[in-house]
Amino acid sequence: MAANLTTAQSYKQLKEDFVSNLSGGSVSEIAQVCAVAPVVSLVWSVLQARQSFFRSYTPLGYAVDFLLNVGALLLSVTLYSSAPLLLNLALLTVAAFVYIVPAHTRRKKPLVPPNAQSKKSSSEQPLGVLSTKPFLTNYRGNMLIVTCICILAVDFRLFPRRFAKVETWGTSLMDMGVGSFVFSAGVVASRPVLKERAEGKATPLSTRLKTSLRHSLPLLVLGFIRLLSVKGLDYAEHVTEYGVHWNFFFTLGFLPPFVALFQSALKFVPSYAGLALLLGVVYQVLLETTSLKAYILAGPRTDLLSMNREGIFSFFGYLAIFLAGQDTGMLVLPRSLNRSSGTNKTSGTVQRRSLLLNMAAWSLIWTALYFFATDYKYGFGLTVSRRMANLPYMLWVAASNAVLLFAFYLVDALIFPSFYSAQDAKTEKELYDTATSKVLRAYNRNGLAIFLLANLLTGLVNMTVPTLDVGRVVTVGILVGYMGVVTAVAVGLDVYNVTIKL
Repeated sequence: MAANLTTAQSYKQLKEDFVSNLSGGSVSEIAQVCAVAPVVSLVWSVLQARQSFFRSYTPLGYAVDFLLNVGALLLSVTLYSSAPLLLNLALLTVAAFVYIVPAHTRRKKPLVPPNAQSKKSSSEQPLGVLSTKPFLTNYRGNMLIVTCICILAVDFRLFPRRFAKVETWGTSLMDMGVGSFVFSAGVVASRPVLKERAEGKATPLSTRLKTSLRHSLPLLVLGFIRLLSVKGLDYAEHVTEYGVHWNFFFTLGFLPPFVALFQSALKFVPSYAGLALLLGVVYQVLLETTSLKAYILAGPRTDLLSMNREGIFSFFGYLAIFLAGQDTGMLVLPRSLNRSSGTNKTSGTVQRRSLLLNMAAWSLIWTALYFFATDYKYGFGLTVSRRMANLPYMLWVAASNAVLLFAFYLVDALIFPSFYSAQDAKTEKELYDTATSKVLRAYNRNGLAIFLLANLLTGLVNMTVPTLDVGRVVTVGILVGYMGVVTAVAVGLDVYNVTIKL
């Protein structure tokens, strides 16, 4: 009995050591791996636009949808982790081949719904101020899928250590994943703000705080459940990631009320991007000019604050990332960037071009800010730290996500331009369904619930499988089965029209 306990404790220590003291990889390699997602989106879109492959959603269509949107991303962090460019080239070759093959014409009705070409009648529901755009579904769905893959894959030896979370200084794919999760939440959170502005309303701070607390409560409950389960089951944990008691659900749970407070500051700083930069700069100045950095990295753990210092102080960096995402949402969610333009097809073309230019500009702005923050010759020579969520980390996450969103939108605008010329809500919904993967729509619909399920399954696998002793073939089999279950649940909920709000 004592021998078994000693073996269990030593194996737990091995697992903790397996994810500790890592230094990450290069920003360029991480970008190459992230590029797989928009390239997959291109392949899927060409299959749909040229061959109507997913129009009648058969079991074969689901299998190909899963292999593209889940399988390719799984390959990019496992078997093809050392050759992401090769994987991208292979996928681009497939897209080119599908494009040059004669388009499928034997369908009863055209790919674009007939009423997309007709004029708006009095009986048709008019378009709203906001639009659910295909590229946003593709972006967020892919981000959720990669997150679900990585949280389990990181426990296997097949997953490169340079992709796992960095101990203190450096960049990694999972560091980007955590920031991207927060950034995408900020994008989505801009929707109610835009609706409020469109209706000319001004919600009092007290009402905003009450609403935000309702959103926070389930996340904080999940945080406590995770805390109790990790401690109760003696689950392997990496203390320097968030602290002794803190976890990612607490970070997510405290964001809404702080964002509600910061919304009042828009009277003085007229953009969320400005607020994000202000917060990031002030936090970085405090790190550089006070003992805060030393306290976070090397302080003794003597009380509740010091025990959870990484989670508590990195929260301000994540808040800045959330605000940067919210600013992006204010740009990409509105149907029209130019209220004076009409609703004809010409204005659709103008809107596509205008949004494309604005997104390209913001991609360049965030990238330039990251360059000047980190470059030793022309900038400040700061180093990225996800552990502290410092200014370089915030700028890296914002720049990478802005570029990814731009890439997804580029695919969207080139392959499915008719979506942006829709004249009524019914047409737009039909075009949206045509231009988006059912798998990605399902992940978007219940994103947080699916993320919670993935966390539970990750815990189950780690408690039943010696992940450090598993070979390549078995590892891939486990990950495919795990993602098969997660995806099947997501699609099943969507098919039965079930939305779980947390």
